[in-house]
Amino acid sequence: MREGLSVDEAQKAVLKMTQRLAAETISTSEAAGRILAESIESGRRQPPQDCSAMDGYAVRRADLLEASADSPISVPIVFEVAAGAKAKRSLEAGEAARIFTGAPLPTGADAIIRQEDTRSDAGRVEILVAPLAREHVRDAGEDFGIGDQLIASGTLLGAPHLGALASVGRSVVSVHQRPTVAILSGGNELVEPDRSADPDKIVSSNSYTIAAQCREAGAMPMYLGIAEDTPTSIEAKLHAGQRADVIVSSAGVSVGDHDHVRGVLEKMGCRLHFWGVKMKPGFPLVFGVIESTGTLVFGLPGNPVSASVTFEEFVRPVLRKMLGHRALYRPVVRARLTEKMTKKAGRLHFVRVILETRDGEYHATPVENQSSGVLTSLVRGHGLAVFRAECEGLDVGAEVDVQILDPAFFDQNERGF
Repeated sequence: MREGLSVDEAQKAVLKMTQRLAAETISTSEAAGRILAESIESGRRQPPQDCSAMDGYAVRRADLLEASADSPISVPIVFEVAAGAKAKRSLEAGEAARIFTGAPLPTGADAIIRQEDTRSDAGRVEILVAPLAREHVRDAGEDFGIGDQLIASGTLLGAPHLGALASVGRSVVSVHQRPTVAILSGGNELVEPDRSADPDKIVSSNSYTIAAQCREAGAMPMYLGIAEDTPTSIEAKLHAGQRADVIVSSAGVSVGDHDHVRGVLEKMGCRLHFWGVKMKPGFPLVFGVIESTGTLVFGLPGNPVSASVTFEEFVRPVLRKMLGHRALYRPVVRARLTEKMTKKAGRLHFVRVILETRDGEYHATPVENQSSGVLTSLVRGHGLAVFRAECEGLDVGAEVDVQILDPAFFDQNERGF
């Protein structure tokens, strides 16, 4: 087992052991937010035939080349074509057909005159403009043709994709399975929220934070409960989680007298790949694989900020790779520091910051209390400013990378455009 890896080394190690999950078939109506596991090609064209893009009149352009508001041309309305219906017959020279948006273009017609550019009365219509060739006509196959690739495998499906799937008759679609994550909290001091009145106990908040992070990443959390600080209790809980794709244990991975997780994992046949990552917060991180099941195991630190940050940097990218995502990490923006920052070289630091926009730039202000036990620093902050291991400090105005953790950060536009 390797010890004291850099963040980059540890991230590469966990991703190397991660495989994309198999595909499953689900209803297209339920596929938003999932990763497509097949390439979608059209077996039809859309629209299936030439059709009208406007309510108005189907005409033969050659009949109306001289039409204008000053010299309108009057033609008889010989039939009507509604959306979903077929024209009764071909359109002959000197005729017009009333037509509605989406209706098929009658044979013989080659342009649509908007209703606003006409005057109609007693079965005739006056055309006030000379039409352009194919004006207001949607050509057959304009959206897509037979054999066109509509959506590539590996695409994150959103609303437009589901509409496209429906348009080619796909009521079901193949997507990558969602990983299951077994979540364990450990410690005699921990209790569930409904017992929070006991002054000698600590509420097991990490399990709630981690479960929410799993859902945000697209995974399905499975709560194993709280294990007591004994090897027997920890082993029983971890055995229950072996059917999951990933196990995440919070606490019990350090070197204290009551930190038993590492020993239990080794007893269960878990091959530990590394312990300890040169980062702050979050040094005491364990990663391994249960060889009999292939389950990936993460032992996270117990402090709430450390647990949350290590999840973001190591567990989240693993889950997203399992899901088939190409982008594994949170979005990053460049921001200018509003305060001078100092640190010791040797560890990469993730500093919780509040972001604001001024003069078209992001500005990052460190949250006042950076203790790894202060969960509200994550509540107040928008993201994590990244200070490289070799960095010993940055002055006011220096630029830093900031990982955006707050999913609502980019939803703050009140103007609409």
